[in-house]
Amino acid sequence: MTPPLLTDRLALGLHRARATEFFWIEEVVAEVHERLKEVNRTFTDAAVVCGFPQMWPDFRVVADTEVLALQLGAQDLVVHALALHWANDLVGQLVQCRRALRADGLFLGIMFGGQTLHELRACLAEAEAEVTGGLSPRVLPMAEIRDLGGLLQRAGFALPVADAYTKTLRYRDAWHLMRDLRAMGEGNALAQRLRRPTGRRVMKRAAHIYQDRFAGPDGLIPATFEVICLTGWAPHDSQQKPLRPGSAVARLAEALQSAETPLPREKN
Repeated sequence: MTPPLLTDRLALGLHRARATEFFWIEEVVAEVHERLKEVNRTFTDAAVVCGFPQMWPDFRVVADTEVLALQLGAQDLVVHALALHWANDLVGQLVQCRRALRADGLFLGIMFGGQTLHELRACLAEAEAEVTGGLSPRVLPMAEIRDLGGLLQRAGFALPVADAYTKTLRYRDAWHLMRDLRAMGEGNALAQRLRRPTGRRVMKRAAHIYQDRFAGPDGLIPATFEVICLTGWAPHDSQQKPLRPGSAVARLAEALQSAETPLPREKN
């Protein structure tokens, strides 16, 4: 049985076409350039998977469709820029990026993580349950960093790394935040979303809960964004390999200059 789709791609495309605020894309562009500076490598065949091609004038841009327009082994760098959180098949996207890389090619993926908008999600859920007695899909479920390193390995990447940082923006109120999300093209594009406008009572109650629970002394409310950065390499013989278990030539206790306490033997 085919699982239900997470994202309505048509709705997502319409939201992006109406976007007017590109703060987060600009942030990701800067983050990618900073990370590439730390890599002692010159890349000549780079591609960026992204929903906003106008923000990447120096790269070949590929739309983040279900099947990526990437050729097998054609790139030495693939960047997946702030689109993986909308993927219906996240592992499938990673696998396609891996196959597009030449040996020792680099993958960089930047996406929103599971702590993103946790304040808004909690307030909407509480308000809807209180007003209507039920819940409906409103905010995208996002991957947790503890799972993503394993997904990189599953997709065939060598030397996988997943790290994250958070940025907290402050808004006048929940209405201001939700308008900003729509302006970023990050409105509700869930395939299972309600197909009618949310009742005014739910939204007013959510805004009231947000203000009451999270507003600071200045009256502004915080909105947390977790940004997860994924790094992986297409395997190559020149890369570092993990040592075989039991092959160490020095003891950890000696390096730490501490006493070694053996574990008790199990009794049969």
